[in-house]
Amino acid sequence: MYPLKFHPILKERLWGGTKLKEVLDKPIESDITGESWELSGVEGDISVVSNGQFSGTSLQQLIDNGAEELLGKSVVERFGKEFPILIKFIDAKQDLSVQLHPNDKLAIERHGSLGKTEMWYVMDADEGANLIVGFNRDVSREEYAESLKNNTLLDLLNYEKVSKGDTFFINTGKVHAIGAGVLLAEIQQTSDVTYRIFDFNRKDKKGNLRELHTEQALDAIDFKKKDDFKVDYKTEADTLNRMVDCPYFKTDYLHLTENWKQDVSKRDSFTIFMCVSGSAHIANENGTSDIKKGETVLVPALSKFLTIKTDNVELLEVTI
Repeated sequence: MYPLKFHPILKERLWGGTKLKEVLDKPIESDITGESWELSGVEGDISVVSNGQFSGTSLQQLIDNGAEELLGKSVVERFGKEFPILIKFIDAKQDLSVQLHPNDKLAIERHGSLGKTEMWYVMDADEGANLIVGFNRDVSREEYAESLKNNTLLDLLNYEKVSKGDTFFINTGKVHAIGAGVLLAEIQQTSDVTYRIFDFNRKDKKGNLRELHTEQALDAIDFKKKDDFKVDYKTEADTLNRMVDCPYFKTDYLHLTENWKQDVSKRDSFTIFMCVSGSAHIANENGTSDIKKGETVLVPALSKFLTIKTDNVELLEVTI
């Protein structure tokens, strides 16, 4: 098993734009494409290999034919034959809805799915662009409910101005929204369970307001003000810089200005590289794959080493 690339799964969204094509060179014709799912095991949206001898093979077929070789023994023990991470690039031309995600316990009880812990890495941001992350003070359930009735929820939310390289960890229960003008890389648990609580009174193509999940969200929201979301990480060149280490994924920032070799023989996990700038060639003992800004490569767990040939590339390295 060589380093694998996959066809992007492109998603139109009310709030989407054209940066996925203009900045990341995605094969898009629509003017409202909001998401490029790079690596997905979500039922109905399973990624398909685009390079090498496994071209045309789905991610699930690869897992079914060799789960431990692809995912790693410890990953299979935890998650079975389900790919545990969903990788996306997101372009917000308009503000996304204000939303949150339930934790594992609640999501399993209600939806038969895991919850959704995620992280964002800002790749590009228009001047003045921001994100909503959490509340600007502790809020009671009663105050929150009243704000929904009075259409004043936005007054309770915390706004963060952003620029390239800013990174945010979004744990379950935290209200959040990506603001207009932000292009980002998203790493998350494999789950599509989202509770939308405010959508700026927008209407879809048919003139209908989108569904809100007001009642479901009440038991899932963390109403406390917490400053636990902005990720402080080093950006030293030619070394792994840890960004996030949580039970669902580990992410490192890797800025390479020269060729790199890494022994991964003891790593009982697949490795994902998201390229956020530059280009490189990534190889293990079985083959090579090229990668450029806006692309993603999956290196199988059976790999003993990996090498990256480049003179300038910025990567997010993701493992379990």
